[in-house]
Amino acid sequence: MKRLILSTMGLLWAGLAFAQETKQQQIANWERAKTYTMEYLEAMPEAAYAMKPTPDIRSFAQQMGHIADANYAFASAASGIESPMKGSIEKGDDLSKATITEAVMNSYDFVISAIEGMADSDFDESIKFFGMDVKSGLALEKGFEHQTHHRGQCTIYLRLNGVTPPEEKLF
Repeated sequence: MKRLILSTMGLLWAGLAFAQETKQQQIANWERAKTYTMEYLEAMPEAAYAMKPTPDIRSFAQQMGHIADANYAFASAASGIESPMKGSIEKGDDLSKATITEAVMNSYDFVISAIEGMADSDFDESIKFFGMDVKSGLALEKGFEHQTHHRGQCTIYLRLNGVTPPEEKLF
């Protein structure tokens, strides 16, 4: 009986430690992504923010605005905190370097703040997202995947403008 109790307590402790690590790791990952994205925003010359590699895809500014819009959506859905962003950054009238940079950085701040405000147990909460039942933690992971995907696309935009992309930040 003593072994059963100790084993159960050990599993509970391990589960709590894992949840804490997961939350802290998510925060660290999003902070790293914010820094990395800022390097992309800074690297692109202002005159190239409107540049589209082909006419039928987003401009660099729209790509970055799309990242910001999605950051708000994923973090709001995962945390239950209402997004302060009304409308769309990507589809906004002012797609200047200064406006886009501020908007994108604010979106990362919102994500990080939302995660910081979540209890460990919140990551296992079921939510409706894109019509599916998913866990809050998974929604945040997919948000992270989404911003990584679109930032990666922006590598081509930089290269087409003669800019060497920032060095990768895996850790």
